Amino acid sequence: MATKKPKRVARKAAPKGKAPAKGGPKKNAKAAHQIVVVTGMSGAGKSLALRALEDAGFETVDNLPVALLHAVVAAGGGTERPLAVGIDVRTRDFDAAELLAAREAMRRHAGLVTNIVFLDADSEVLGQRYTESRRPHPLAEDLPVSVGVETERRLLSALREHSDVVLDTTRLAPADLKRILVGQFGQDKRRKMHVFLMSFAYRNGLPRDADLVFDVRFLKNPHYVPNLRAKTGLDAAVGRYIEKDPALGTFLERVTAMLKPLLPLYAQEGKSYLTIAVGCTGGQHRSVYVTERLKTWLSGQKVAFDVRHRDIPGRATTRRNG
Repeated sequence: MATKKPKRVARKAAPKGKAPAKGGPKKNAKAAHQIVVVTGMSGAGKSLALRALEDAGFETVDNLPVALLHAVVAAGGGTERPLAVGIDVRTRDFDAAELLAAREAMRRHAGLVTNIVFLDADSEVLGQRYTESRRPHPLAEDLPVSVGVETERRLLSALREHSDVVLDTTRLAPADLKRILVGQFGQDKRRKMHVFLMSFAYRNGLPRDADLVFDVRFLKNPHYVPNLRAKTGLDAAVGRYIEKDPALGTFLERVTAMLKPLLPLYAQEGKSYLTIAVGCTGGQHRSVYVTERLKTWLSGQKVAFDVRHRDIPGRATTRRNG
């Protein structure tokens, strides 16, 4: 006995210029709700990061148990404010695997954009921070702080590896941490890429958040001129001395020629901030002066930028332009 084939039902054509309706939420019908989970090593700056995000317009919740993350996100579903949540080993029932699983579950929700930011720092620096604050490490109890730091590092190794953003705060000033977080997660999508210029001393270590690093130790060193040693690259006398080095002009010409086409390409790629670091031996003379010269050049490029001289005592503050 032959079976009848089911009749094919013709679908009604969609209006011209419109795609047929599909199940699920409409794309771009409403901006996705942003969730940033701040975690990482104890003492690495979670509280500073949450305050920075709060200043940027985020609603913040600290020490939230992972089991309650879904409930808090659901409760804020009716607001347009993004949410930043602090979760680390001090949080009750903390479990790194559960936190990663929660992120993946939220990412399957079309209306959520979820990222994990992991804050880290050198173990020695973390130990110093706990010693200075006279607070016990949450995993050390009656043991040395170093034991707690290393225990925590082992527990969080997988979480660090699978986090979306990893920031090393070993030598990162609070203003720089805020700059990076706002650049990464700031809500004003109209803002242009921000350039951060920094001078530094090689003997104190490379800036870990640097995107481009230029070494100017080939220039003649004012440190060996007695009447210039106590001055910095911000002083006119030091500038006049460095200007006499014939290598300076060639270096600046080539660096700016490279940067000019690169800056719009970085911005086109969607990079929110670009850190350019200039280093010399002591971070007092050559790197400072060259950074100031690059600042002058950038001011003519219609680029928003900040300048910081990391290793000049009392001058580790950011000055904003644009």
